[in-house]
Amino acid sequence: MEETFFQCPYCWEEISMLVDVSVPNQTYVEDCEVCCNPIEVRAISDGTSVIQIDANSIEQ
Repeated sequence: MEETFFQCPYCWEEISMLVDVSVPNQTYVEDCEVCCNPIEVRAISDGTSVIQIDANSIEQ
C-alpha cells in the first residue's frame, strides 16, 4: 500500500488515499474526505509504486 495525494475535482483540496500497488490498473469510486462528493479514481502502478493517478468528478 502506498499513500497517494491528489486534488479533489470538486473542492480543490488536497486529499490522500492508500493505493494497493500490487494491482497494476485500478478504477474505483472514493468519496472526498473534505466535501464528501464521489470521485472516480484511476491508479496505475508498476508493482512497487504508483506511477499515475487521475481523479475525476462524477457528474450527478
